[in-house]
Amino acid sequence: MKVLMFVPSAAYLQKPWLQSQLCRQLLNKSTQQKSSLQSCKYLSCTFVGYASLRMCGNADFGTLRTKAPLKLEQRPSFVRDEHGSMPKNFDPATAEESIYAWWEASGFFSPKERKIDKAVRPFVIVMPPPNVTGGLHMGHAIGTTIEDILIRFHRMKGRPALWLPGTDHAGIATQLLVERALNAEGKSRTEIGRDAFLEHVWQWKNEKGGYITKQLRKLGASADWKREKFTLSPEHSQAVTEAFVRLHDAGLIYRGSYMVNWSPALQTAVSDLEVEFSEEPGKLFFFKYPLAEQSGETAAFLPVATTRPETILGDTALCVHPNDTRYQKYIGMHALVPFVGRRIPIIADDHVDPEFGTGVLKITPGHDRNDHEIGRMHELPIVTVIGKDGRIIPYSGEDARYVGLDRFECRERLWADLQRDGLAIRTESRTMRVPRSQRGGEIIEPLVSTQWFVRVKPLAEKALEAVRQRRIRILPERFEKIYFHWLENIEDWCISRQLWWGHRIPVYYLNGDEGCYFVARDIEEARGKAFAAGKNDFILEQDPDVLDTWFSSGLWPFSTMGWPDESRADFQNYFPGTVLETGYDILFFWVARMIMLSLELTGEIPFETIYLHGLVRDANGRKMSKTLGNVIDPLEIIGKYGTDALRFTLVTGSAAGRDISLAEERIAASRNFANKVWNIARFVINAVGNGPSDEKLWLEPTNLGWSEHDLDLADRFILSQLSRLVQDVTGLLEEFEIGDAGQRIYDFLWEDFADWYVEIAKVVLRDTNGDLHAARQSKRILAVTLDICLRLLHPYMPFITEAAYQRLPHIVNREHMLSLMCQPWPEVEWCRDEASVTTFRRFQDVVRKIRNARSSYGVEPSRRIAAWVMVRAEHDLERYIESRPMVFAALAKLDEDLMKIIHTPPALEVVQKCVHVIVDDDTEVFLPMKGLFDVQVERERLGKQLRKLQADIMGLERRLSAKGFLQNAPPHIVEETQQKRKELQDTISSISDRLKMIDELA
Repeated sequence: MKVLMFVPSAAYLQKPWLQSQLCRQLLNKSTQQKSSLQSCKYLSCTFVGYASLRMCGNADFGTLRTKAPLKLEQRPSFVRDEHGSMPKNFDPATAEESIYAWWEASGFFSPKERKIDKAVRPFVIVMPPPNVTGGLHMGHAIGTTIEDILIRFHRMKGRPALWLPGTDHAGIATQLLVERALNAEGKSRTEIGRDAFLEHVWQWKNEKGGYITKQLRKLGASADWKREKFTLSPEHSQAVTEAFVRLHDAGLIYRGSYMVNWSPALQTAVSDLEVEFSEEPGKLFFFKYPLAEQSGETAAFLPVATTRPETILGDTALCVHPNDTRYQKYIGMHALVPFVGRRIPIIADDHVDPEFGTGVLKITPGHDRNDHEIGRMHELPIVTVIGKDGRIIPYSGEDARYVGLDRFECRERLWADLQRDGLAIRTESRTMRVPRSQRGGEIIEPLVSTQWFVRVKPLAEKALEAVRQRRIRILPERFEKIYFHWLENIEDWCISRQLWWGHRIPVYYLNGDEGCYFVARDIEEARGKAFAAGKNDFILEQDPDVLDTWFSSGLWPFSTMGWPDESRADFQNYFPGTVLETGYDILFFWVARMIMLSLELTGEIPFETIYLHGLVRDANGRKMSKTLGNVIDPLEIIGKYGTDALRFTLVTGSAAGRDISLAEERIAASRNFANKVWNIARFVINAVGNGPSDEKLWLEPTNLGWSEHDLDLADRFILSQLSRLVQDVTGLLEEFEIGDAGQRIYDFLWEDFADWYVEIAKVVLRDTNGDLHAARQSKRILAVTLDICLRLLHPYMPFITEAAYQRLPHIVNREHMLSLMCQPWPEVEWCRDEASVTTFRRFQDVVRKIRNARSSYGVEPSRRIAAWVMVRAEHDLERYIESRPMVFAALAKLDEDLMKIIHTPPALEVVQKCVHVIVDDDTEVFLPMKGLFDVQVERERLGKQLRKLQADIMGLERRLSAKGFLQNAPPHIVEETQQKRKELQDTISSISDRLKMIDELA
């Protein structure tokens, strides 16, 4: 029997449980009352309060079996015993962890449907698996945030939503970490052997490998962690083996020799993605290449330039451009490799750049990709002179002076010998693009090696057609051209790695003969194939290499769903997926390979849409790197500003495929926005009330009936804007315009709602002698707007919206709690009143113009002033101001008794003593200057400001009149100084005009 755990919560208990004798005994021993049990035991699904049972796995009591965990819907700890009251501030450091723990324990992340109707399209994202060795970085942060926004949005839209997480075994990175730990103990993997080493790696993985998933939880990732996968799990390993066998049987996997990226330190081939190019200082070496044939018309040597003199030992040709007149006469002749004496041809090829070096290219097919391609086309022999350990191997039967030297030591020695023999010409310093191992850091050596390859071109054709036929959509679309170019020019893929940690290649060699092998799912199947081939007395040895990590992760979209068992429920329900979200930098290395493998092995596309996010750069647009010291740690940012602030900053500052410059000031601004949301929620909850008589104001928020007689201008404005917001945000998220949708929510909440409607509502609710119906309507609209905005914002800022939502009165008073993520996405039922929006915008313009005038004339913030608003024709604006004078007066800081509506301009002598503000063609405002400010105080203030500006401009005049400055200063400095003088002159003129106006007023 599995363990039962009592938790201080509430749970749903199923009828079979309540009818079992053991369940009765356990409940009787808990704090449950017998009467409670008797009253609920006949229900098919029963709520039991106080302490309750939660299963921690499957339980088996004879014939009784039930699935677990049981559904928790307890009140979350972060609002428990607070009765809906809200603290003054939201503290992410204390709240986020408890909120997430409640989400995960309650099972909110898992889709509830066991069998999905084919008519209902689920929304599925398979999380790109982070390395099990990894720590959270900004690339993870932006990708996880985007995926979480999409999954929360579609979950609230009512679609079965699955976000399936997992981690990658990270062959090279993990093996390197464990090897370093062994080396620190004075051991090596070769000493302890393969089996013992793998035990060490699994132990490390089990102890430390879950760190990255804990960090993803801190980002608020609402992934279905119960389905978490691992690329080296038995289930996934079976899928990898099956894929290899099927592809080999189809003639798409073969063993051959080809140029690979070799890591001498790691002793393995590595993928292109695991090679990083760095700009480093280097040299171009110019030397004389002796000619085998000489005549009066030709020189004794050809000048050649190379960045790698050590590879001279492996040269098999010299090559020039066929149209280079300097060297045309040498084509067809031969040269002699220095110190080796190997006779090599001089050939012509269009690949040669006549402008590089001397125009003569030495060809080393064994140690350069371009040379290898030229050698293949000209059928040149391949001479390997650098071994897998990075040292020189025998290269000639007659010379061995460099054998055993490290490749870089050989470079220095060989160049010294060229200088000694008079063959060296010169060296030039230049910046080189040096290929280094991403994991080990050493310089990669191109080597021709026998490896396992995937024949990619047949797979690429299907992947190209899938995008061309729009079965798969790439966002942004500009990356389609890059995708097409890469697949149209793709080369075979090296999938074998000389490692121990990974999926071992399912190839079995007969009696150690690498030329005779069997590809099989296991050794028993390999034996059967050997017997079928007529072999009797033999020993089978499995290939020691493992598969490229990108091969196993290329199966990720369907192997995680149970493939090759296509009858599995997850495969039937959730494959193909909906969206693959990842960085644009691995569009080729991973995304394209997933498409190719899925189409070949399942006949289906792996996903419908590819969303490519950009790189997160520093505030200056530079790529983050430890060398530059500009790496921003997401966990530090979360600790300082909270998860919501980081998430919102990452997605509202970018669009698909566009890099984002991350400045801490922007994160602080997002934190301020989160605080604004919290303060809005506090005000609305307190204003609307949370008593029983107020609860109906919160219920059925989208069922708000309204008409011109029920609502005033501000009410119709905010509801119209809210309706537009819901429509816009929904449409933008459906089209993956995530940043724009978030910005719309921000603008509405901060500007339309907080700065205008909330401020108006404060006035309406404060007016104790006012219209009770208007006050009640304001409360209803405040409640409606807050509820809907919390739902819209939740995918972006899940923690603070959840904390606020759980304190809404109609939520607090529920017996059973559900997360905001489980609430339906808003679908408003009212129409928009565009005329009211236009009118309210005019009202805002009037208020803003008055505020600007007050600021320009230095009116004290607390001073109430007079105002005459001239409206030339009868308008809703006039009616609103007249019906809500206290609102207009409060927003514009006017004296309500000195405020009036007029239809014609005042007399000229009156206008001359007013600040005249033109709002639009039909609306003007006159502010009598008398009473605006203290004339004497304002005159002194402006006079002091004027004297300072005059002193500043005199200094600039002296500077500009100095001949030395004009002659010696950089042009942009002179221009900036002249521009500053003009700005000061304009300011002085403005202040002088205001002083003149004040004198006239006095």
